[in-house]
Amino acid sequence: MVAPLTVDTIHAALSSGGVAIRRVLRLQPAGGQGDKVFPPTYEGSQYAREERIIDGRKLPCVLLDSVQSQANRIELALKHAFYRGKGEDADIPVITVDFTSSGLPEIGEITSLDTPHRMADAILRDSLRAGIPFRQSPEGQVLNTASPLNATGLFGLCPTALVLGLWDSAGPRGGLGVKFQRALVSEIVGIDVATGVRPSSRIDPLGIEKGAAEIYRADRGDWTLDPAQAVQEKGKPKEVKPSEINHGNVTPSLKDNHGGVTLAWARQSVVLSLPALRRLRFPGDRGELSPARDLAAQTALGALAIVGAQLSVDQGCDLRSRCLLVPEAGTVSHWEVVNKDGSIAEFLVPDGATLLREAAKAADSAQLPQWRRPPIVLTPKPDFARLVRASRERTAASSPEA
Repeated sequence: MVAPLTVDTIHAALSSGGVAIRRVLRLQPAGGQGDKVFPPTYEGSQYAREERIIDGRKLPCVLLDSVQSQANRIELALKHAFYRGKGEDADIPVITVDFTSSGLPEIGEITSLDTPHRMADAILRDSLRAGIPFRQSPEGQVLNTASPLNATGLFGLCPTALVLGLWDSAGPRGGLGVKFQRALVSEIVGIDVATGVRPSSRIDPLGIEKGAAEIYRADRGDWTLDPAQAVQEKGKPKEVKPSEINHGNVTPSLKDNHGGVTLAWARQSVVLSLPALRRLRFPGDRGELSPARDLAAQTALGALAIVGAQLSVDQGCDLRSRCLLVPEAGTVSHWEVVNKDGSIAEFLVPDGATLLREAAKAADSAQLPQWRRPPIVLTPKPDFARLVRASRERTAASSPEA
């Protein structure tokens, strides 16, 4: 029997000098082994391919989800599980920007669990807290004094920043702004991959053929048969093909780029650094230090990291179109505590919500900022709202369907 991973497990690993808590999970495409999946593309329309040594063999691999992307997915999983809206208590601290009140209901709200730079993001910086610029409010000023030796304020406002990393590069100190390293690192890699090809074709039921008529580009992405209404290019009406206005056939073809991959299996590797958590300190209101309070906060952050990583798969590991992964049949989602002597103990997380709430409750008892409470609600500055609105109107005006 594998023991459950509890608050006491994390507490003991931190206090005994443990090195890491990790999980390596085998995944397969939801369509079954051999089904094609599509990795992300990078500059030059390239997949992030490399060779890795796995079980003593050098194998071709491809990155399916980066460390940065996994961090964002973990935050979204935590938001989905523990955040119930700006008018309700949340199980973890959340700062939200309400765009509805600024006439942008299609955006709604964006939270510190959505923003790529967490509490230091420009979306929060350019918003108001009770009419005051956020960075000038008491909550925003926490970033000006936060450090690994003074992480109490950030623990109560944006604990994911202490787990997944933060750099306040857009704050008043620029590149000298506070930095917190990632304590939790996760990535998903496709193992033993073969690159596929991308077919392209379309059959037009109307059979519109090239040369049937002269077709011209018109304003706002439209088209016309009247040269007098056409967009002019070098003094002539701009001609287009039927395929350029989404009519006509597309000749079946094969392309070597963006063709997806097949793989033997995919691996999600999650590593929580316990030394990184132990470096964080949580002084009291008067600056007094308490090893017990430090350990309680570090334990709560460890629970947050583990639960977020597990939820990111349990809620559905849907990375992008045609890249939906599931745990390999028959595998068990074990977490391992790696001790300082290299020995390993296995555990299961049967109920992540209970684990997180018990850890937060213990931290609250140690006089740390309470996690369960309503979110802090900001509103965008008027100029910020105008900028967002103008950008969206420009995008809509340039859309071919406009």
